[in-house]
Formats: sequence, C-alpha cells, structure tokens
Amino acid sequence: MRDVASRRVGVYGATGHTGRFVVNELRRRGWVPVRIARSPRRHDLSPEAEVRVAAIDDDSALDRALSDVSVIINCAGPFLDTADAIVRAALRTGAHYLDVTAEQLAAKATLEQFANAAAAAGVVVAPAFAFYGGLADLLATAAMGEWRSADEITVAVALDSWWPTHGTRLTGKRNTARRFGVADGATAFVPDPPPRRSWAFPEPFDTQEVIELPFSEIVTIASHLRARDIHSYINLAPIADIRNPDTPTPRAADESGRSAQTFVMDVVVKNGNEERRATARGRDIYAFTAPLVVEAATRLVDGQARRTGTAAPGALFDARDFLASLAHELVVTFR
Repeated sequence: MRDVASRRVGVYGATGHTGRFVVNELRRRGWVPVRIARSPRRHDLSPEAEVRVAAIDDDSALDRALSDVSVIINCAGPFLDTADAIVRAALRTGAHYLDVTAEQLAAKATLEQFANAAAAAGVVVAPAFAFYGGLADLLATAAMGEWRSADEITVAVALDSWWPTHGTRLTGKRNTARRFGVADGATAFVPDPPPRRSWAFPEPFDTQEVIELPFSEIVTIASHLRARDIHSYINLAPIADIRNPDTPTPRAADESGRSAQTFVMDVVVKNGNEERRATARGRDIYAFTAPLVVEAATRLVDGQARRTGTAAPGALFDARDFLASLAHELVVTFR
C-alpha cells in the first residue's frame, strides 16, 4: 500500500445519486474526495471536488484516476459491468476497493475471483458495503456472536416506499439472473413464484406480508458465517413501487438530499431452540449507504481491517462496534 497521508478517496460513479451522497460524506468527514466519471458527459465542472474521467474499458485512464487514492469506492452500476475492471485497477495501483452492489452475481464474482490477488497485493476488496449486502451482514454477524454455526439466518426488510434511481432501473434490466438463497447448506434458487410469509416487524411497520427477494446479503453472509439456511424477504409495498414504471426517482425531503423513505431491517439467527435478533431502523436506503461505506473506507486507511484479500463487512471489522459507529444514522437493537 502507498503512503495514505493524503487522505484521498476515489469515488467511481460520483455524479450518480448514491455517489453524490458518498462524496458529501467524505467531505464531511475530512477526506479529499476524487470524483471519477465514466465519460465527460457524466460530470459537471463543480469546483467542490476534483473530477477525473476514466472509461470502464480504458485501463490506462483507470490507473491514472486511481494513482494517488488510498481507497476506491465504486458506486457505478450495473456492477456486473464495472466491478471487474475497477478491482483490477485497484490491484494494479495498490488501492483498497469497496463497492455498493446489491447484485448477487457481481458480489459473488468479486469475492471469489480476486481473493488471492487482493491478499498478494496487501489490499482489501470488499463488495456490497451498502444497505443491501453490508448492513444485513453486519447485523447477522453481530447477532451470531460467539456461535460457530447456526441453523437459520433470516433477513426481513420493510420499506414504506421505494423510489428507484435511474441506476436501479438500469441494474434491474441488466441483472436478469435467478436469485438465490442457501438451503441445507447449499445454494438454492428462489422458486417461481417466490414464497410469501407473514413477518412481525417492529414499529412503525408491525406485521406485514413479505416475499422472498434476496440481494447481495446472501453472498456476504454465506461467505463467512456458517448457517444451514439463509433467506431474505421484503415487504410488498416497495415491490409494487419498483415494478411500476411510473414511480418517480427519489425526492429530497431536506437540504441534505435525503428522501423521506423509512426502513427497518430485521435479522433473526436461530440455533437449536435459541433465537437472536438484530434490528436496524433508519431513513433513505441510498443516503444511508454513504456513511456505511465511508466508515469502512476510514477504517481501512486507519488499519483496522482484520485481514487483507476479499471479505464481507462482518469478516473485516467488529460488527457491533461498526454498527455503534453509525448511531447517528441507525437505531439498532438486539434481542
């Protein structure tokens, strides 16, 4: 790793919806954000942060863009199209890599394909450090505690609405692979139609019907926690929103740009007759991703990661301590 005294963090896809939140969070925490756009048309000339242009298929431009950053945060989906090239550039330039993918196949490929190369380069490559993927993994790891294995890990998400970004729409069209969970210790595709069940969420949602709809949290959790079954569900209201082509993009509800969307993520870990639950409440799944991934970048540069190579959030950091650091963004309870 290079000398990281400059405190420069690259953000690929910095002019997108989530990317702008990440840039602002970096600036708020005293980092120097380096905005990286895929093409000249994708950025403005705002003096608030440096802008570099690097097409995803231009290795030389990517290397120049990452040449002096300590961490690169990839916010540019679909990650099936961007992750591979940016991870390779990070390995060539000695930068840690983080992304915010919810795509199962992208997260799985990143964890599996770059394990040896990242360890050899002495860097961390960690996909899915976001609401989907990262938060569920941290909650599951914290709930698991000292247990070496579990019978079941179940993630249940409740959103009061889901106003998808343009990037979410593009990713949905690109990511047509069948979704999967874990059943009897092996990867298991979600049946068609997906199973439904009732879930007793805490306030403000209470009991809701949910449908099995796994995202990258299945990949992150299964990569380091031993559980016979891992499944993920979401309530029905946001699914109706995202399937409606007329649902608008997120609307700012305050000067920070956050929407009024609220969420609850409920993670239950069962082992025999014992059950443990970790629950997080917050606001705006896109905006929340920024403090989550920037906290990870900060800890990487400060040398707090438990290992190099590829890893899920709960394998890299103390899960309870990490969640506690987000107390200004989340209300987390354990039962």
